[in-house]
Amino acid sequence: MKHNEKMKTICPWCQSDQSLLYLKLKDEFLTKEDFQIYECQDCGLLYTEPRPEKDKIGFYYLSEEYYSHQENKRGFIPKIYELVKSVNLKNKYKITTKGLPRGRILDIGCGAGDFLHTMEQNGWQTLGAEPSEVAINIARKRIKGQIITPEEIANLPDESFEVITMWHVLEHVENLTWQIAQLKRLLKKGGRLVLALPNFKSFDAQYYKQYWAAYDVPRHLNHFCKLTVVKIFSNSGLKIQDTQKLYWDAFYISFMSEKFKKHSLPLFRGFVKGCQSNMKARQTGEWSSLVYIFEKK
Repeated sequence: MKHNEKMKTICPWCQSDQSLLYLKLKDEFLTKEDFQIYECQDCGLLYTEPRPEKDKIGFYYLSEEYYSHQENKRGFIPKIYELVKSVNLKNKYKITTKGLPRGRILDIGCGAGDFLHTMEQNGWQTLGAEPSEVAINIARKRIKGQIITPEEIANLPDESFEVITMWHVLEHVENLTWQIAQLKRLLKKGGRLVLALPNFKSFDAQYYKQYWAAYDVPRHLNHFCKLTVVKIFSNSGLKIQDTQKLYWDAFYISFMSEKFKKHSLPLFRGFVKGCQSNMKARQTGEWSSLVYIFEKK
């Protein structure tokens, strides 16, 4: 899978110029453009090249199939997606709030506001941050809390939140250094950060390789595993307390990967591979998506 091919490209985290080509792949989701993923030999981060410019990245999200920003979609697959999403929301709520009294939560990359709606229903004060105007308009109809742009996060007061969540968002972030500094600044002492990230060490990632849907280039700029998350947050002032799995992600990612490979019966094949990935993960701990739970020291 790895290619022993060097290129003078700069790691977006540690600024090292020592990277090896990890994978060549296409934007299978939308444009079919060619991209590469490089592995930093110093910090271990995988990152996408070339990275779209800020004023052009929005183009890569313009699709009727981008379910996280859609509502009231018709058809069998969106119905399954919505059913699984409702189960996932309950699980996310349990992971996020276990052992905590109610307080204030910031959900970065809140999308259409589904998770914040669940939090509000359970008595939490909410604030969302979201770059998509389409998603913001949907979220504002759904939740009571305010929705801001990611750039406005810098204007929020220090130590404002008991909890900050980023559900499959850090992989989209261009400036990891700035983002992590903001997370530390905004959390109260003893506050909780919850990060969900695809795991490129999972069975489904290793099986599908360049067709693995969770690489999702160029929308995903960064790609993580347990070791890189630990290393990146080692000096952040945020300490990992626990990791959890997102069980259903393996099925959705495998289904999309089967579609990218243009296989017949992608739903069935994706279900089989999702089962296989989850069974492997019971032994290895390398689930398709992992949730990292941090506490501010």
